Amino acid sequence: MFARIKKSGRNEYLQLVENRREGKKISQRVVATIGRMDELQTGGKIETIIRSLSRFSEKITLIISARDNPDVQATARKIGPAMIFERLWQELGIAKIIRNLLKDRKFEFDVERAVFLTVLHRLFVSGSDRYCDKWRRDYRIDGVENLSLHHLYRAMAFLGEETKNQEDRTPFSPRCTKDVIEEDLFDISSNLFTGVDLFFFDTTSIYFEGGGGDTLGQKGHTKDHRPDLNQMVVGTLINDDGRPVCCEIWPGNTTDVKTLIPVADRLKKRFPVDIFCLVADRGMISKETLEALDERDIPYILGSRMRKTKEVRDKVLARPGRYKEVHPMGTKGPSPLKVKEVWVDDRRYIVCLNEKQAWKDEQDRRLIIDSLKEQLKKGPKALVGNRGYRKYVKMDSNHVAIDEAKIEEESRYDGKWILQTNTDLSAEMTALKYKELWQVEQVFRDMKSVLETRPVFHQTDETIRGHVFCSFLALVLRKELDSRLERAGHCFEWTDIKQDLEALQEVTITEQSKTLAVRTECVGTCGKVFQAVGVAIPSTIRELQIVKEP
Repeated sequence: MFARIKKSGRNEYLQLVENRREGKKISQRVVATIGRMDELQTGGKIETIIRSLSRFSEKITLIISARDNPDVQATARKIGPAMIFERLWQELGIAKIIRNLLKDRKFEFDVERAVFLTVLHRLFVSGSDRYCDKWRRDYRIDGVENLSLHHLYRAMAFLGEETKNQEDRTPFSPRCTKDVIEEDLFDISSNLFTGVDLFFFDTTSIYFEGGGGDTLGQKGHTKDHRPDLNQMVVGTLINDDGRPVCCEIWPGNTTDVKTLIPVADRLKKRFPVDIFCLVADRGMISKETLEALDERDIPYILGSRMRKTKEVRDKVLARPGRYKEVHPMGTKGPSPLKVKEVWVDDRRYIVCLNEKQAWKDEQDRRLIIDSLKEQLKKGPKALVGNRGYRKYVKMDSNHVAIDEAKIEEESRYDGKWILQTNTDLSAEMTALKYKELWQVEQVFRDMKSVLETRPVFHQTDETIRGHVFCSFLALVLRKELDSRLERAGHCFEWTDIKQDLEALQEVTITEQSKTLAVRTECVGTCGKVFQAVGVAIPSTIRELQIVKEP
């Protein structure tokens, strides 16, 4: 049965026609003539007839109603972000860990949902919890409909509140609920991922818009170049697989050197592993730090300052010896990396030389010197404001000249870096392990962008710690997604993933007793991300059941 238009004179009539088979022939029979087309089109009578007939259909019917029909309502929500990261949130066990900690607590709202909402916001936008409360309006996230801004604040306080057991607290921060979550996550991941033997440590600073809590907000060495504002220091630990292990939060006047020993002590207590070795960069090192690590029998591979450490500059670099080529596991052929071992008393150093980097350092310095010679022809005033020239210039009361001794001194450092270690690893293996720190620097750069939690308006230490910890959990989810995409053979930019997931929307159209959901097209990386995580993409069109409240 179908509809057709029948012309009769000057008029057109809408008819319902039925096809009938009579033997081998098919004939048509007019079931009904509904009316003149010009009269039916006036006032949307055709749509009224279709809508009336749709009540008897068992299949989904999408009706395009008149433009001014007040009974039709349409809303659009972004569905990609929550679908992907909800699956990771559940499979990593984060939701279960939080709910277990809440079993004996009497919150009148869903704390786990409030935490997930905040973490998802950190991944896609970042910013304050005030904005998060408004941001969620455009996203479909299960279980957050009844949450308000004060619920988010209370959830942050739950994550950052102190535990009764304070045995492994540091001088800079107490043991909190977030620490328990980190340890439970490590227990789960240690059953899934083996071979954890290295921990990498790095810090960043985050300044406050407000006072910065009771103890956290302090003036200190700011990496954000905002000495006018209070800040806190956030230290993050990841393993050699690039997986975040924990985050530490300290007052803003805490220095990196002071934090390394307490962190190392806490690591051995909180995260028992068969092999433990701390790898850190040059800024973490002091004589007191090394002595304390040796006293605690903590294995380490630490970068040493070549220019500022007298022993390294005058003894280690001056010591003769043959270099050995370093070949990563499974590789052959010439290697740009060479190493040699140097002992000074009972201290073991590894001198690493990258010949390609040495050539680049030499070329860069030569360009600076050539440019400096041209500037000197213009007079000393031409050097004002250029810090790159400063270390290659010597000055007296009447003369400015190039410092040839300084050029020769700088050439000693071309392509080199120095490691100090107390491990039994070979020089080649020590260099490779430290090189992994360079490979995870991209993870740290990503971490710092994810940890971009500003502006921070919270006024208590508890809510501040919870606020930062949500950024850490966002980093955990981000790394898990990257790992799954890598296993699936994909390498996508994070900005592309965010844009494509947010482009996946679901439009719900409600008319009278029917609600239809229409999904937009999967574009860019979206489909492959869903496939890598193992999430099914919703149907293009589906009917939603309306749940009537009693």
